[in-house]
Amino acid sequence: MMQTHFHTPRIPIATYRLQLNKHFTFPDAKKIVAYLHALGISDIYCSPYLKAGEGSLHGYDVVDHHSLNPEIGTEQEMDELSRELEHYGMGHVFDLVPNHMGIADKENIWWMDVLENGMSSCYANFFDIDWNPIKDELKNKILLPVLGDQYGNVLDNQELSLTFENGAFFILYYHHKFPLRPQTYPEILKHRLEELEKTLPEENPNLAEFLSILTAIDHLPAYTETEEEKIRERRREKEVIKKRLHTLYNESPEIRHFIDENVLLFNGQKGGTESFDLLNNLLDKQVYRLSHWRVATEEINYRRFFDISDLAATRVEEPDVFRETHELVFSLIRQGKVTGLRVDHPDGLYCPPEYFKELQKNCYLLTLERNAKNSKNNLASADEQSEENTLKQYHEILAREPHYKPFYIVGEKILGRSEKIPEDWPIFGTTGYDFLAAVNGIFVETRNAKEFDKIYSRFIKETIYFHEIVYKKKKLIMQVAMSSEINTLGHYLNRISEKNRHTRDFTLNSLAYAIIEVIACFPVYRTYIHSPEVDERDKRYVEHAVSRARQKNPALNESIFFFLKDVLLNNYPGYFKEEDKKEWLNFTMKFQQITGPVMAKGVEDTVFYVYNRLISLNEVGGSPDWFGTSIEAFHGQNTERAKSWQHSMLATSTHDTKRSEDVRARINVLSEIPAKWRECLIRWSRNNKKHKHLAGDLAAPGKNEEYLFYQTLIGAWPLEPMDDSGYEIFKNRIKEYMLKASREAKENTSWINPNTAYEDALMHFINNVMNRKQNNAFLHDFKRFQGEISHYGIYNSIAQTLLKITSPGVPDIYQGNEIWSFCLVDPDNRMPVDYGMRISMLEELKGQETNGGMQAFITNMMRNRENGMIKLYVTHKALTFRKENRELFETGNYTPLEAAGTKENNVCAYARNSNTKTAIVVVPRFMTQILSHAEELPFGKHVWGDTFLSLPFEDSAAGYQNIFTGEVAKTTIHNNTKGIFLSEIFTTFPVALMEKIC
Repeated sequence: MMQTHFHTPRIPIATYRLQLNKHFTFPDAKKIVAYLHALGISDIYCSPYLKAGEGSLHGYDVVDHHSLNPEIGTEQEMDELSRELEHYGMGHVFDLVPNHMGIADKENIWWMDVLENGMSSCYANFFDIDWNPIKDELKNKILLPVLGDQYGNVLDNQELSLTFENGAFFILYYHHKFPLRPQTYPEILKHRLEELEKTLPEENPNLAEFLSILTAIDHLPAYTETEEEKIRERRREKEVIKKRLHTLYNESPEIRHFIDENVLLFNGQKGGTESFDLLNNLLDKQVYRLSHWRVATEEINYRRFFDISDLAATRVEEPDVFRETHELVFSLIRQGKVTGLRVDHPDGLYCPPEYFKELQKNCYLLTLERNAKNSKNNLASADEQSEENTLKQYHEILAREPHYKPFYIVGEKILGRSEKIPEDWPIFGTTGYDFLAAVNGIFVETRNAKEFDKIYSRFIKETIYFHEIVYKKKKLIMQVAMSSEINTLGHYLNRISEKNRHTRDFTLNSLAYAIIEVIACFPVYRTYIHSPEVDERDKRYVEHAVSRARQKNPALNESIFFFLKDVLLNNYPGYFKEEDKKEWLNFTMKFQQITGPVMAKGVEDTVFYVYNRLISLNEVGGSPDWFGTSIEAFHGQNTERAKSWQHSMLATSTHDTKRSEDVRARINVLSEIPAKWRECLIRWSRNNKKHKHLAGDLAAPGKNEEYLFYQTLIGAWPLEPMDDSGYEIFKNRIKEYMLKASREAKENTSWINPNTAYEDALMHFINNVMNRKQNNAFLHDFKRFQGEISHYGIYNSIAQTLLKITSPGVPDIYQGNEIWSFCLVDPDNRMPVDYGMRISMLEELKGQETNGGMQAFITNMMRNRENGMIKLYVTHKALTFRKENRELFETGNYTPLEAAGTKENNVCAYARNSNTKTAIVVVPRFMTQILSHAEELPFGKHVWGDTFLSLPFEDSAAGYQNIFTGEVAKTTIHNNTKGIFLSEIFTTFPVALMEKIC
């Protein structure tokens, strides 16, 4: 009887995100493994480190899925890192990028092959290219929008040049290198051929070889050939031709001189427009069409990652593409070097659930293969170890346990408010943005929402309605950044409509317009329809979007919207053939790949820089229109996660967040003090009005950007004193952020059309407002207010840190954020981390905790809380406790706890219970409401009064010990309820993780 192997995946206890690049390599990561282990981390979580574009600092522009990034390290250095992790019993979660590849670098041999061979490339199906696009001139071609000016100007300016290397011709454009189609070599080689024939006699063997090469080129299969045998022939023969030409070039001085002269002639002479005709005619015959980068908006015919033309989408749904793009990653899994995966941007995939299923299946095979090799007593027969039998076992397991997941995989899925992960995704959860939004929201005083609406609208002198600005900006993105994708969808839908007499009268323009309106009204990133049966969840989202689009467009024939809805929901007529059904479904799946990028670019990268009411809410996965999160909603999400997604990641800062957790913690304080905030805004705006300059008709900065600026300055101001050099660095960080924010907002300037006059005026404003060498009334007033906010923000920060580490899920620490980090959006949040300082701090912390008295240690840490030691302490102690009590946090119950008394609204608390253990977590919030001034400490009865934390599960007297202080609090009865007074919990430390000891 065949044995069934039920592989148990390795689940991280806590992860630590590392941004690997040429500044932080495998050897650098190895050096901090011991530190991370001591901190309490179980798994490192690395950014992509497959070979990427030269100098890439993020790694998401992979150019070779078969190689490690040489800038990050060698295979040996990777092995050494893996051995170090194994020594400490740590795992390794890898950031997998299946959705796209970088194509700006000539090192991407797949893309280079497509540019050389077109549809006849063996990699043509690797990329999502439309070989029969709307524009006739692009038929069987690829538009490459890489030029910095109009094509004709670039050509006449001699910025494009022909070169001959190793038997092949290329076009160079700065760092770009484009191969020529081999069939066009004769354009160069036959030019002035009669002169070569005069130079060399007819019987010359080199001339005979030269002419033979020309004949061989003429017999190459066409670049539009798609028959496999012809593709193999072309691939083989073109390389033979290049080798022959290279040899001839090196052996014959006459032919070398002839080719070199022709290359010079084709490259033309600056100032002589006609001299570039040869190169222009040659370029016209290539697989690609070079164009100004602005053309991408309307005419690009390959799918991109969002609107980034240097990142081409891959068709990972194709088996051969899946196999090739995962080869190295699967090898690392097979070797046990990678123990978990984070999948980047699954919403861009053609069919995410099928992709995840294929990924899990392969991981099952790989881990079983590894286990079999490592087993010393492996008695299984070769037959039982065959892939066929192993797959049979896997499907038997899935039949018994449909939710079985053999490998730890999480997806970078951005959930909308109240949205849940699709049930058919075999993953362990998200990367944690949903938790980030919830935990951040409970430190926003929801009761002050209307007051903040007034403050914001009065300051900027207009009222911005969030949902309207989302609708408007999504349409803007489809107009200025992704109109090509919309045009393609419009023509696709038009072809479908033409096949039915009831819909053929719908015009192309009206269909494209309906698509735009429905996408603009889409309430979530995307739906996941991939079969004739449509999930109720997806049906609800489509119907909502179509209904809202109809309401916004009463002048448009509503039957067009009904038709689009029918196509999206597979409501096809009963007489449809299978071919027609597949066409409708394929349209829907293509449509779904567009809604996510439009949402991301329209909301995350535009609206979040426009709607600035309280910018701590403007975060990936957040809903800024909701002013904070109720305690009940936070507990509800934690309860649901404990039930269904207990291994989902929990994040508070990531490489993609708009601002760090500590910046948000400060800005949240503003929600508690609307009156003070309003007064400050009035004073600061009045003081700084003289520093504004006109840029045309615009005063820079605009009121909305000025409002953003003050919040940003409050959140990012460093805790440590700054000398002149340090202050200049900080000021430049603020200037770079405000420039990026202004361009992202697309209101007064943009990336596509920079308004340099406005931007210069904005920089002038910041320089003057932040000038500390003169008597600056604003800066003096600002620093006093910011200092108060900063003190309160410290409590918010350590509170959310403890909540993250103890909530259901896998806590993730972003590099460097174990102490204070006041970073803004990338690239600001990807600066080098001083690990030497952090290692020393942890050693000092552990030494003081061991050698000194606990009370003196705590008192000293509270007194010097601005140095970051307190956050490191909370992180280390809580992670260590979680590691020591893994079962409690992974499978234990989650019980919300209620407080009663005068400060009942100022606490968040819950219990984690298992059969053998109980721990309670208690953190304060809204500190401005309970402390009379910023320097006051939140301890004792005079602060917490009669506020009492109920412990309904206790039926006898119990003692709870705070792991941070060692202090023990006893339960008592108050108003017929058993629990503990908060004054006895918060006696010397501002947060509590209390273990039941008796």
